[in-house]
Amino acid sequence: MPSNSGSSGESMTDRGAFKHDDLAEQAAQAKDRVSDAIRDTSDTVGEVGAELSERVSQMKDRVSSIARTAADTVDGRRATTADGLEAAASTLRDRAARLPGGEKVSEVAHAAADRLSTTADYVRTHDVNRMKTDVKTLVKNNPGPSLLVAAALGFLLGRAMTRD
Repeated sequence: MPSNSGSSGESMTDRGAFKHDDLAEQAAQAKDRVSDAIRDTSDTVGEVGAELSERVSQMKDRVSSIARTAADTVDGRRATTADGLEAAASTLRDRAARLPGGEKVSEVAHAAADRLSTTADYVRTHDVNRMKTDVKTLVKNNPGPSLLVAAALGFLLGRAMTRD
């Protein structure tokens, strides 16, 4: 059988094996580069994830601290608020008889004064967490009226802010 050798004396089979080995080595090198890139990317993602987790934890701590401070402030002012409500109820009772409109208006004024007194007692005897729980329960049990009250308060707040 005649030899298919080139000028260097290599056979076609030898040259094919050489090309195959060269391609296999290039593929192995490419595989290693891809593996290194994946490892580097994984490390970077891990570092970013750890930093993100740390920042989220810090933000959570700050928000928690702000919430505690706000709750403490509200708790500290409960007595003052209750006293103000009680004073308003007392003034309303004292002036109810002198309001124009007769006995019906006087009855409404006394009923409003009683509600203010009840609210003052509630504020004195319940802390912020209990009030928050009561509001959640009220909203769950009465979603329609709660939505209307929220919309009205939002409207009034919006009007108050645009006037300034």
